[in-house]
Amino acid sequence: MSTLRALAKAQALAAGVAQPVATVRHLHLSTRPLVLVPLAMAGEANAPLAALVGDAPDAVRLLLVPQPRNRDQRFAFAAELAGIVLPYLDSFRGDTEAVAVDRGRDVRHRYVDAPQLVVPNPAGITFLRLFGRSTRFRRPDGEYPVHPSVPLLGRWLTFFAERAEHAGSSALVALTDALTLHWATGQSAVEDLHLPAVLGWIDPPPGLTGARAAARAEDPALCPPAGPATDPEFDNRVLAPAIAAYADAAGDEAARRSAYAELERALRGQLAPTWELVWRGLGLLAALPPGARVPGRWAGDRDAFTGYAEHVDAGGGPQPRRDGAVAAAVRLHRLERAAASYAVQRAYDDPLVMAEHRLTGEAFVGDVTLADPARVDDTGKRPVLRPRIQVVTTEPVAVPVGATLYSPARPGQKARVVFLTPAADGKTEVVLELSGGMGRGLTAPPGTVPEVGERICLTTLADGFLPAGAFPAPEETPWTHGGPPAATAGLLAGPAATAGPVAGPAVTAGPVAAPPDGDPTEEWA
Repeated sequence: MSTLRALAKAQALAAGVAQPVATVRHLHLSTRPLVLVPLAMAGEANAPLAALVGDAPDAVRLLLVPQPRNRDQRFAFAAELAGIVLPYLDSFRGDTEAVAVDRGRDVRHRYVDAPQLVVPNPAGITFLRLFGRSTRFRRPDGEYPVHPSVPLLGRWLTFFAERAEHAGSSALVALTDALTLHWATGQSAVEDLHLPAVLGWIDPPPGLTGARAAARAEDPALCPPAGPATDPEFDNRVLAPAIAAYADAAGDEAARRSAYAELERALRGQLAPTWELVWRGLGLLAALPPGARVPGRWAGDRDAFTGYAEHVDAGGGPQPRRDGAVAAAVRLHRLERAAASYAVQRAYDDPLVMAEHRLTGEAFVGDVTLADPARVDDTGKRPVLRPRIQVVTTEPVAVPVGATLYSPARPGQKARVVFLTPAADGKTEVVLELSGGMGRGLTAPPGTVPEVGERICLTTLADGFLPAGAFPAPEETPWTHGGPPAATAGLLAGPAATAGPVAGPAVTAGPVAAPPDGDPTEEWA
């Protein structure tokens, strides 16, 4: 936790209401998100119990599993869910746009919009990830067939769960994470996982402080859990008798319908409050203006959606259960690059986020007192435009001479520190030499060089392109890391190199193959 966020939490506790820690919204909000509020049965490995699904507050559908231990009913639930999710995904697969690649020498096409899934909390993302894992390898034929839409649903849910790990992605949003990214509550990070409590701090009812509203939200009688976990008292007092009544009415159709209706009423009562809270939270986020770099990150989500849709259309296989060594390294590298870029972009978009970096010495704000926009450096083979400016700041400057700084107002421009001179009253004079972002001529266009009197922010954070790492091809990977055994056959000493295959389990070079047809003894998760 940063110093500023800790201070904001203390202020929230003192003021009785959540404090803003962002001036803009750092995620994309779709005009038609698909909200999914799942509920799982306690004591079972990701056994779906019920779900509220819909793309509008008044367009909601309840799906339930009368007997979550029955695998046939589980996959019937998956087929019903696929009947909602897959048409929603297909509704975005219409219009496309051309995107220039390879410096304009070629073009590719991507969808102009992409779907967005919203769940109440991170546990909802975990539920979808495990649900996708348990369904994407199922087959519509064989000994234990499922509806053809079930494995396709599993593959798409896995795609969204993996995309949620990508920093800055808005494809799958946990609402509690989105809210606490923009507001600091007066409670712990663990308590921030409870959606009613978070909204109690951010938007308390009239006459209540955030602490009182959050305390009320922890009463399961007033605010049932936001899923996928259930309240133990509800399990014992309501759910277990309702499931037992449905099971006991197996031979009586009228009694079975009555038991089903009672179970449906109980589960809807558990899920409906969270459904309303999710849309209320989305409304609070929509009131914030989006950050300048949010559309660019959403374009990355649209690229990912387009790419995976093309993979599915081409008959590509499901995601492997485990990545190979190279694939895992590539994935980790990609996630690290995304996290670094997202941190910089948030700071560039939001002065409150940049303030955290100012406290650590990675940035400072000052006033331009001198400027020479026409300065030309002719010491090289040809003259180049190198304006200089002097910035006076009262903040600590923790960068050495020769360091390169950047300004969020002019991200394409570099500022090299030439001199650092302590001045009176604790001020520091910083002389900077500018390069880039001023065209190719020897005259700087208006506005490209900071003017005297302008207040600017300078930071060591660079919002530039991060090159991808170099990784070996699968056939060049050692057998110890999933590569082909033949690649190291010549390295084996002695007769083992020519005496035939090495004893022991075989080493596979690619992703783990999909399992055979579903076995009723296989674990759900």
